[in-house]
Amino acid sequence: MRHQIGYLAALVFGTIGYGSLAVVARWIGRQRTPGSLLDTVGRDWASLLLRASGVTVTLEGTEHLSSEGPQIIASNHQSFFDILAILGTVPLPLTFIAKKELRRVPFFGPAIKAAGHIFLDRQSLKRAFAAYEIAGRELAERRAHVIIFPEGTRSRTGLVLPFKKGPAVLAISSGVAVVPAYCAGTFGILPKGSVLVRPCPVTVMFGPPLSVRGLTQDDRDAFTQRLRTAILALRARSVDAAFTPT
Repeated sequence: MRHQIGYLAALVFGTIGYGSLAVVARWIGRQRTPGSLLDTVGRDWASLLLRASGVTVTLEGTEHLSSEGPQIIASNHQSFFDILAILGTVPLPLTFIAKKELRRVPFFGPAIKAAGHIFLDRQSLKRAFAAYEIAGRELAERRAHVIIFPEGTRSRTGLVLPFKKGPAVLAISSGVAVVPAYCAGTFGILPKGSVLVRPCPVTVMFGPPLSVRGLTQDDRDAFTQRLRTAILALRARSVDAAFTPT
């Protein structure tokens, strides 16, 4: 109960506080640069929610993350806590590709827009590819680390869902390598459709980058499968493999 109350309080008041800070910073002309307020505000918000929920996060394979970028980080998605675990602990400027519906969430939507994250319209292929074009420019111009969840939505079972082709399209068009990632232990904390927090340790695992050198868009299906296989291999080494089939 303590963690449930702590999580809800941090979610409401933390989102209002940090969200307002981000919006005001953008309104007065602040730009997002490494170490700036708009760069760290998301990490501070996510860290607050993790602490309030009693969730600890361990990172494995961080040697595969380049501090200079650019990189695409592709992760499984089984809980809201996947986002918190990555955003709150990875010490790099991260840009998320988020579904456009989040834009309407009070304080949260305006805040992630102010911080420079990218909205994706999943209902329109044309607008979805426009979002990937923006992400590609982010990669090139800011040498950014873009986070994407290839499943496109949270898993209701803890299984890794089929992947969308967007990450492959983005990687091949930008020529940027993809780092496979797996968030282990998050499904039981806050499954999709639940509001009850059940704290447990989380491990975020990163694998060797997958190169797209020499690939064309004709290779996107094969690369998508290669990426999914790499994430499933990380899962097979995690605690999740013990109680959920692949």
